[in-house]
Amino acid sequence: MSRDAFDLEWSTCDRARIARDPRFDGWFFTGVLTTGVYCRPTCPVRPARSRNVVFFPTASAAERAGFRPCLRCRPEAAPGTPAWRGAAATVSRALKLIDRGFLDEKSVDELADTLGVGARHLRRLFLKHAGASPLAAASTRRVQRAKTLLDETAMPISAIAFAAGFASIRRFNAAFRAVYRRPPSAVRRTRRRARRTA
Repeated sequence: MSRDAFDLEWSTCDRARIARDPRFDGWFFTGVLTTGVYCRPTCPVRPARSRNVVFFPTASAAERAGFRPCLRCRPEAAPGTPAWRGAAATVSRALKLIDRGFLDEKSVDELADTLGVGARHLRRLFLKHAGASPLAAASTRRVQRAKTLLDETAMPISAIAFAAGFASIRRFNAAFRAVYRRPPSAVRRTRRRARRTA
């Protein structure tokens, strides 16, 4: 790649990689002509001579040019790359499965297996990226679905509990009370009164 082929100037990239400047991590990748390896600007390996390097805007561009990823700095996991976004992406995929009712029938261990991670790791990711456990996320989804059914249908409350994904009416009542501070029947009565007066 030529020195002016992307937004950052060659001299800027060269200074950043020699200084191991973390502000540039993910902005460009350095291909080392003498080794055939490409690195992040923050690579801990002794910097190659400036005459022996070329710069790329993405890891895929470096690989397409015939360079292989450095085993020390793992450029495939630099900020902005799929591996770097992987943790949040895993939680996002898990939430989509939970929204479809995955945890209504299966366990967190099975959810983790489906996503290709360990159950403990999945719980840690949820706490970091969603602020709650997978089970708490599933419970919230069930309560929200139940509230929608209470508002928009005339289904019996017991049928709503199971339609929303709860395993028992007792669990449904407890989860609903924890969120709305009142039982489902009280929410339905309030909603009916509001409709009559409207």
